[in-house]
Amino acid sequence: MSHIDRVILVVLDSVGIGELPDAGRYGDEGSDTLGNICRQVDVHLPTLQQLGLGNIRPLRGVPPSPTPQACFGRMVEASPGKDSVTGHWEIAGIVLDRPFPTFPRGFPLEVIERFEREVGRKTLGNEVASGTEIIERLGDAHVASGKPIVYTSADSVFQIAAHEDIVPVPELYRMCEAAYRIVVDGLGVGRVIARPFVGPSGAYVRTANRHDYAMPSPEPTLLDRVSDAGVPVIAIGKISDLFAGRGITRKVLTPSDDSGIDAVVAAMREEPDGLIFANLVDFDTKYGHRNDVQGYRDNLERFDRRLPEILAARRQDDLLVITADHGNDPTTPSTDHSREHVPVLAICGLCANQVDLGTRETFADLGQTVAEVFGVGPLRHGASFLKSVCL
Repeated sequence: MSHIDRVILVVLDSVGIGELPDAGRYGDEGSDTLGNICRQVDVHLPTLQQLGLGNIRPLRGVPPSPTPQACFGRMVEASPGKDSVTGHWEIAGIVLDRPFPTFPRGFPLEVIERFEREVGRKTLGNEVASGTEIIERLGDAHVASGKPIVYTSADSVFQIAAHEDIVPVPELYRMCEAAYRIVVDGLGVGRVIARPFVGPSGAYVRTANRHDYAMPSPEPTLLDRVSDAGVPVIAIGKISDLFAGRGITRKVLTPSDDSGIDAVVAAMREEPDGLIFANLVDFDTKYGHRNDVQGYRDNLERFDRRLPEILAARRQDDLLVITADHGNDPTTPSTDHSREHVPVLAICGLCANQVDLGTRETFADLGQTVAEVFGVGPLRHGASFLKSVCL
């Protein structure tokens, strides 16, 4: 065990910081979530700027700090793919050797027919689509027929959308469990996601009752190792879903990023030690997938305004890390995730100085660092940067 007793790990879902060298293989040339947003609209991020966000690389409106308060750098995704499961698993030490399967023309007919038989309903959709767009387009037909809307994306995901007044949430969850048996157990798909929505025609909105059913990791993750060592692991937001509930001692589901920040601060006040692992998903679901540049900018600024609450709750023996899991550039025509570097800002009260962590070869470097903190390593992948952060 190191001299650090607690790690707070905050993932800003989809806040990438520039395309990876292999972005062209994914159709993501030019993707640069933070960079392109800063180019298109004015962005005011004084707290992140002071920590050193602009020291990672040039960002319009976020200049380098002459005295950054955090160690700063960026990480490369070593695993193939660009989805949330892959990104979070790699942060937790799992580097995949092949991507999860995707279905750019929709799922095979036999898959859909089996799903329909198991749930006792015909379906709508079965196409690659934006979630908000397909609900707007097929929502009325769903309400009239009771047929759930099935769709996928560039990620390995089987999504089921249904109006809560037509398909009650527990029934939608049962449908997802049936889909899980068919496409996750049967085909190796990464996730099934329940996408409930409410509202009248023309004003449908998705609710906080989303639930992700992810494939369990093929080997123990950082979370398994930490919790097996008797150290608390507090999962905030969709973290528990992404790890299939494994390696977690307590989960806190959150309907928004604001509530996620509330939960992080509350956990920091309540838990004297352990790993507090949070995902703030609004960047991705509300703004990245909807190509909402101003909305994404506004959410960045909201996080920046609230970040001092997290900083104020820190103790000297805390390690706080802010990072991301992939990109989702709202300035490009695509509404899907993008293959990008992710930023890493690491703050330790025991730091002697703030250093440039450079470009890390894998997200697993972060997992290896946390494993070293808790004395549960080494993980199979990654190189710890703990000695750079806390001298």
